[in-house]
Amino acid sequence: MTIAIGFEGSANKLGIGIMKDGEVLANERVTYITPAGQGFLPRDTARHHQAHILDLLDKTFEVAKIKPADIDVVCYTKGPGIAAPLVSVAVVARTVAQLWKKPIIGVNHCIGHILL
Repeated sequence: MTIAIGFEGSANKLGIGIMKDGEVLANERVTYITPAGQGFLPRDTARHHQAHILDLLDKTFEVAKIKPADIDVVCYTKGPGIAAPLVSVAVVARTVAQLWKKPIIGVNHCIGHILL
């Protein structure tokens, strides 16, 4: 059995999912929404992701009903996407991989969509 956690933050959506042998245990998201008629700026989008990622991580583990020790591999969106939010999320993914002593895999955003 393999349990993977994936972090996605290539644009205005921030997501964390957990899969166990192809079964989705959790797929939690929060979206940065700007006022009507305005686009989202990279800096502001990154701040949004930074402000929400740890709460979203806690929620994802609650929904999946597992703990970090159960994780086998950490995955994150490597690109393409908007640099500032991508980096914000990658830093968290890399940090938890080191804290949990788990391997980490960067995933191409486009290929991730094709595979799912």
